[in-house]
Amino acid sequence: MLLFAVVFAVLGATSNAAGTAFQRKAAATVPEGGGLRLLLALVRQPAWVAGIAGVIGAALFQALALVFGPLALVQPLFVLELPFALIIAMPLLHRRLPAVGWWAVASVVAGLGLLLGAAAPSGSSSDAPMTRWIPALIVCLGAVGAALLVARGRSSPLVRAACLGIASAVANALTAALLKSATGTFSDHGPVAFLTSWQTYGFAVTGVAAVLLLENALQAGSLAASQPALTIGDATVSLLLGIFVFRETIRTGWFLLPEAAGAVLIAAGVFGLSRAVPHIRELTPAPAS
Repeated sequence: MLLFAVVFAVLGATSNAAGTAFQRKAAATVPEGGGLRLLLALVRQPAWVAGIAGVIGAALFQALALVFGPLALVQPLFVLELPFALIIAMPLLHRRLPAVGWWAVASVVAGLGLLLGAAAPSGSSSDAPMTRWIPALIVCLGAVGAALLVARGRSSPLVRAACLGIASAVANALTAALLKSATGTFSDHGPVAFLTSWQTYGFAVTGVAAVLLLENALQAGSLAASQPALTIGDATVSLLLGIFVFRETIRTGWFLLPEAAGAVLIAAGVFGLSRAVPHIRELTPAPAS
């Protein structure tokens, strides 16, 4: 069962990476703006439509992965979205990923394998009482609001993109937790229970909010600024939600050492990719020779 969760999660990361790259390409071609005005401008861009198709595919793969595995396993695998996004973006830019970039990709993959292999996340419950949901919702929504306030008060594109990326990451993680609960309800009790569950409408609302936050993050600054905050933040918050809300477990004791080493490799790879591809900051084609 866990193998299916891993396969679907990797497919979801790949699909989401493609969606992000195409959405960034579309966001770079529309005038400055935010909210619904930005969305109305984007829907007329073919690249944005392709990007949304990737996001929808990622959501379907994510739902399947969450049926077969714990949130603490599935969502960290979406860290792979960053190297996939940059690799997919290279052909859009008519460029090649430099050698140091490939080393960074290897660092992310090795770190993720080491972290998840040592942590061995487990837990199959999709049910959680409101006594755990309420504090989780308060903390997550509060974090999104705080990130938006910081982004609003900063003129630096790098800081604004990073803060909006963090806000989108938290919204994505919360969406995944609500989605896991809703899909569990569907699997255990059928479509009627699914349609009457508050989590179903919760993940729809937070999912839309996450998309809007992502669009603004991609327009505010570079993919290299927003994507690390998005991927690492999503994985971290999802891991915490899995443990707190669904009582999923990870191995502790001496396993914390390889887990920490894996986290360091992931962080080094993510930031290495950001430094290795500075031209990602402007999603424009390379000049013709």
